[in-house]
Amino acid sequence: MRINLLDCFGKTAADGPGETAVVHKTESITFGDLQARAQKLANQILDQAGDVINTPVAVFLPKEIGTVVADLGILYSANPFMNLDVKTPQDRIRNIIQLVRPCAVITSSRFVKKLDGIELPVILMDGPDLPVGEGGWNLRARRERLIDTDPLCLINTSGSTGTPKGVVLNHRSFFDFMDWSIGEFSLDGSETIGSLSPVVFDIFDFELCLMMMRGATIVLLDASLASFPARLLETLHENHVNFIFWVPSIMVNIANMDLFTKMRPPALKLVWFAGEVFPTKPFLYWYDNMPDTTFVNLYGPIEITLDCTFHVVKDRPDEDKPLPIGVPCRNTDILILNEEDELCKTGEEGELCVRGTSLAMGYYNNAEKTNAAFVQNPLNRSYPELIYRTGDIVCRDENALIQFRGRKDSLVKHMGYRIELGEIEHVIINELGLVKYCCAVYQFDKKEIILYYEKAEEISGAEFRKMLMKKFPAYMIPAVYIRMDLLPRNTNGKIDRLLLKNKINEVNGDGKDSFDAGGNSSGA
Repeated sequence: MRINLLDCFGKTAADGPGETAVVHKTESITFGDLQARAQKLANQILDQAGDVINTPVAVFLPKEIGTVVADLGILYSANPFMNLDVKTPQDRIRNIIQLVRPCAVITSSRFVKKLDGIELPVILMDGPDLPVGEGGWNLRARRERLIDTDPLCLINTSGSTGTPKGVVLNHRSFFDFMDWSIGEFSLDGSETIGSLSPVVFDIFDFELCLMMMRGATIVLLDASLASFPARLLETLHENHVNFIFWVPSIMVNIANMDLFTKMRPPALKLVWFAGEVFPTKPFLYWYDNMPDTTFVNLYGPIEITLDCTFHVVKDRPDEDKPLPIGVPCRNTDILILNEEDELCKTGEEGELCVRGTSLAMGYYNNAEKTNAAFVQNPLNRSYPELIYRTGDIVCRDENALIQFRGRKDSLVKHMGYRIELGEIEHVIINELGLVKYCCAVYQFDKKEIILYYEKAEEISGAEFRKMLMKKFPAYMIPAVYIRMDLLPRNTNGKIDRLLLKNKINEVNGDGKDSFDAGGNSSGA
């Protein structure tokens, strides 16, 4: 019986202690050294935090080998890890810490000042040689106290009240997804993963699991490489990367720049993509230029461990049609429900709902949000069975493939991050007090967040940007700001979000709009 992912890692490290586990720039670490350093760190954590178990430990480090050591060290201490983005504004970090209340935070002297005012035990990682903890903790005995539904990690996602929600994922759900992916795609440990996703993404956690379970090598790619796609391709080539799991944005840039005429990563045999829609035309650039590569479109919100549907692109798709999100992963059931909570027929649009082992445990310290999203299966009135309502509108086509249609609320995927547009509005109105009324909408074709606001005088895009950068990471900052004397209301007196969403089509490329007098705009 498999209970804890570290049991798999122990076997992997024992079978190949000298094999390379992680590479970052010119540095690398073997499986044996990674295990030893993680166990040393686990003792440090317990020395400082005490005999805690199943209590989150935060990691406030950039994407580097030390972050992998930290995540595994936390698991060895019998606690779940919670990776934080070092670029996140201090107020947002404080909000996360106050909600989750981790027992300690692991960081380095470079970033510790950003944690000023946060009362937590701090463990500094400033080099490869970590002191051995003094407690002499029996790590194996501690791990034997755990069960497979205990949490592996927390992933923070945008929340409508201004505080991110901590999604709790357990060991069993990761085993479930890993068993499916390993079996479906014959992943055998020969994979060299080009890891481009931030450490706060669930994709990064999948890469850790593939390393622990199968002995794959992770090549950590700095986020800055996304701004230099040619250099990114060169790095894949230099490290013999044969597997990537990316958000489509950077892949679109590579296609638009026609970079395969200069460099094609010859070892790349398996390409997964998820997190947002991959437009078909730039996808075809990859498909046509890499005929020996397998391409897989995956779909799934953070509340579903990694992903819940997939589509292997076997035949060249029609340029004018979107790629389907496919069929359910094994041991996952997809329910497409109409407004009466009845199953939709073929071609009928409805909300995608998920049931199965892959479901998250809920939101940490947030019972209200958990109960609203994880609900009783309306098709089953015989015994308790939770499903997760994604809020995504889909339909099944005549070939039984699921087609994504859009969102039913204000939740969007942008640059691979899931963003609650209501959180942007909440902060602008209630925390910053910049305006009394505003509405954030998403322009899917240009992949931009647009903010409509109600105010007598215009606020410049630069001023908005300056204030919002104190509260949000860069990916949550609107690209265009449009002032209106009066935001449109519906019959209930609420801001007419749908009407504003439709007005996006009136905004042209230079950020100007064709509203009636009293409206103007400024680009970010």
